[in-house]
Amino acid sequence: MIRIRQAKGNDAEISRFINEGFTAYSAQNEVALNYEEFCFVAENEDGTIVGVVIGHAYYNEVRIGDLIVDEAYRRSGVGSGLVAAVANAFKGAGYDILTLTTFGFQAPDFYKKLGFEAEFIRENSDPKLCKYFFKKEL
Repeated sequence: MIRIRQAKGNDAEISRFINEGFTAYSAQNEVALNYEEFCFVAENEDGTIVGVVIGHAYYNEVRIGDLIVDEAYRRSGVGSGLVAAVANAFKGAGYDILTLTTFGFQAPDFYKKLGFEAEFIRENSDPKLCKYFFKKEL
């Protein structure tokens, strides 16, 4: 009998299982996986973290998972600098597109200013909870 349990996603055995599974399935389908996780950190003069962007690259896509900037550093270029760091790190490395999602209350206008285009908007009765699916060519 199969049992299902909740687990921590950063467990080494789980990571190995996922990586091996995706790699094998990609190879069976003659598609290059190109899987890489990334994390870029913005720090102020004393080394305090003021912003972080994390995500992963796979197949032909670089996907920003989370971007957060300390409130005191918003509108100072930290967020756009973090996004640029991701784009620069993966440009010319076999990836075609940079993607992300954001909610209406978060930062759709910020990403539009950075040149992202909305591929799809999942509407919600509360505009703050409309979900934006963005893309930008690398």
